[in-house]
Amino acid sequence: MKVSASLSNSSENPASVLTKVTVLGATGSIGLNTLDIIRQFPQKFQIEALSCRNSIEQLCEQIREFKPRLVCVNTSDQARELRESFRSGHSCPETEFVWGMEGLKQISRDPEVDLVMAAIVGAAGLEPTFSAVEAGKIVAVANKEPLVMAGELFVQTAKKTGAKLLPTDSEHNAIFQALHNESPERIARLILTASGGPFRDLPLDEFEQITLDEALNHPNWEMGRKITIDSATMMNKGLEIIEAHWLFNTPVEKIDVLMQRESIIHSMVEFIDGSFLAQMGLPDMRVPIAYCLGWPERLPLKIPRLDPVALNALHFEAIDEQRFPCLSLSLKAAKQGGGAPAVLNGANEKVVAAFLNEEIRFVDISKILASVMHVFDETLQQTKPDCFDIIPDFLLNILSLEDAVEADQWGREQAGEVMEKLH
Repeated sequence: MKVSASLSNSSENPASVLTKVTVLGATGSIGLNTLDIIRQFPQKFQIEALSCRNSIEQLCEQIREFKPRLVCVNTSDQARELRESFRSGHSCPETEFVWGMEGLKQISRDPEVDLVMAAIVGAAGLEPTFSAVEAGKIVAVANKEPLVMAGELFVQTAKKTGAKLLPTDSEHNAIFQALHNESPERIARLILTASGGPFRDLPLDEFEQITLDEALNHPNWEMGRKITIDSATMMNKGLEIIEAHWLFNTPVEKIDVLMQRESIIHSMVEFIDGSFLAQMGLPDMRVPIAYCLGWPERLPLKIPRLDPVALNALHFEAIDEQRFPCLSLSLKAAKQGGGAPAVLNGANEKVVAAFLNEEIRFVDISKILASVMHVFDETLQQTKPDCFDIIPDFLLNILSLEDAVEADQWGREQAGEVMEKLH
């Protein structure tokens, strides 16, 4: 499915209609930027539901400001405490507090909701995002993992239900804008751009000494901790290749990555006639978020603007695979398909969490992931006559959410075993 096939004409979302929004991950970076935009356009948007896992105090401020009808938190205790707090204070008495995965799915498929901003980091966003797709919602896809883990399932389900998948990552949103309903047959290649992260110029012999603080110091973007580490390893670009493959119905072989140091060109499309279309602007996530919220219109955002005259130069460079081995690992998984992307995603989440907890070194991330994918390849290459009886089905094909979750978990378990051997 190409995105243009799932996104129909502008008459479905006239400017006069108040769009009711669920924000999954309301206290994260994407969630906060989403609420900032909605704050600018109260005549266009109404917050219907919010979710939060840990930042409860910040969530309380959002509840007081936006007065959502539904709020989802992580545990029943959190929900009970919030319910009692708000009712005793006589504020937001109509808000219903739900919790856990079932609560997330409830606020994602609620019949009153028009658009779901899917911004929960990692595999935790898989089920609620899929619930929104099953319910036929407009889904602004801000987390890569659901399409990485189960892209074909998401695309097929969206076709059946009429759900609209709007790419919210800056790179995919740039391609979405540049394609503008062009058919896949006219695409020569998609070019995802990468800043190169904090270590694009660091001598390779100094990688052994990289610290957590250095890895979290991104030169261009302010993002959450997990995605910032993925940017430093360039795993994020590998995941983006997989996501772009499904969003734009484009073969993996026609998706490239280039380094664009300034993060001004957010991605490009090359067409079969030799034309290139690029989307450019300051590195500000509010732009792609607003494009999805307002689609098919554009919102007049009050944000800093790019001054082309002030640009001294734009630099494009090939990716050094020796510097960024995670990109090669993810590109191989993208070409393998089946359970490979979900396995790699699960392993990466496990390993990045360990690095964030300072349990492993930065250079260990790619080494551990390479070991996990080696085990994956060996598992699939078993030569016994009855090998397909012992290879788990979820490693071969992702036919359901359960398959995606099991493949993801298998990757986490393998990563855990490799890490145990390091100590």
